[in-house]
This record gives sequence, C-alpha cells and structure tokens, in this order.
Amino acid sequence: MTTAVLPRPAQPQSTGRSGIAWSVSLVLTGWFAIVVSLAAVGAFVARPGTPPIPIAIGVAAPLIAFFAWLRLSRAFRDFVISLDLRFIAGIQAWRWAGLGFLSLYAHNILPGLFALPAGLGDMAVGFAAPWMILALVRRPDFAASAAFRRWNILGIVDLVVAVSLGILSATLSTGAPGEISSAPMATLPLLLIPGFLVPLFLMLHTAALMQSRQIIRRSALALQV
Repeated sequence: MTTAVLPRPAQPQSTGRSGIAWSVSLVLTGWFAIVVSLAAVGAFVARPGTPPIPIAIGVAAPLIAFFAWLRLSRAFRDFVISLDLRFIAGIQAWRWAGLGFLSLYAHNILPGLFALPAGLGDMAVGFAAPWMILALVRRPDFAASAAFRRWNILGIVDLVVAVSLGILSATLSTGAPGEISSAPMATLPLLLIPGFLVPLFLMLHTAALMQSRQIIRRSALALQV
C-alpha cells in the first residue's frame, strides 16, 4: 500500500520572491538614509525666488528608478503585483496626517497656496482609505471596481498638485524677512514628505492600479472561456 504525497511548492520561486523582498527592503532603507543625509547638510535648500530643483529631483529620481525597475525586472514586477492591496490602502491612511499642513498654515509656517490644497487633499485620501480596506476585506474583487481605481487616481492627482503648488510657492517667494513660504519643506523633518513619502505613495498607487488592471484582464479572459 502506497501513500500519496502532495507535491511541495517549488522552492526556487519562493526563494526568488524572498530575495526580491530583501532587495526592496535594502533599497528603501538606503533611499531613506540618503535623503536624511542630504537633507542634514542642506542639499535640498534652494535660493528664494528660484524653482526648488533639488526637491524636484528628490521626487522624480526615485520614481524614474521605480518605473525602470518595473520595466527591466520581471521579478520586481511580479513582487509589486503581489503586494496586499489592504496593506497598500493601510499605508495611504497615514495621509490623514495632512492635518499637520493645516496646523502649519494656522501657525504661519507654510503658505495657504500650498498647505491648504495639500493638507485637505491628503486628508480626503487618508479618510477614504479605511473604507477601501473594508471593501477589499468584504469583497476582494472590489480592486477591479471603478471606485477603487478612482480613489487611487485621485490620490495621484492630489500628490502631483501638492508638489506643483509647492514648487510654485517656492518660485514666487522673495526671501523677504518674515515672508511665509514653502522653504521649510526643504529641511528636516518636513523634507521627508516630498523627498521620501510622496514618491513612495505614488509607487503604491501605481502598484494598486497595476493589480486592478490585472484583475480586470483576468475577469475578461474568464468570461471568454
């Protein structure tokens, strides 16, 4: 009498996924350390009345690297698509901290041109995040819904608008004594928002939209069978 043995999962695939996870962790840690180190020596500070090019590079460079990695690495692309959407939405919930922008505006630290849209937009996205998580828990296929895609797209638009208004505010500043400008965003700890969190949030929104598109495609193929 023989005993049937269930096949064990392929180890190479598991090892590969673990390896890419470690690589992503190291990249995120290194990225954070670089941002903090550069900010500590004032590398992101620009002259008043000029576009904040260092911050723009700080936002754009990680995104360029992210999309290049997606393009060139199938393993990384699979890792991104495999991320738990509830986890992604949970991280976006931290954007409720946009309330801090309103506080800084109320205390005459940041200008309303930047702080109000950025703060209110982040709060709206963060406030909706728990509802996204609840919907995903109750119905996993909610990821393919128009509501989920709209939430992610609006989250991206909010971040793009916030960065654009921050750049505009810095460019319009004169450097006069007592002037309220977005200059504090170029120094720690606020610099971590455009230099680390904004690109990270954009990457997570992208990952969510990639998964949503994949689910829609699979559903369409299933209907054709």
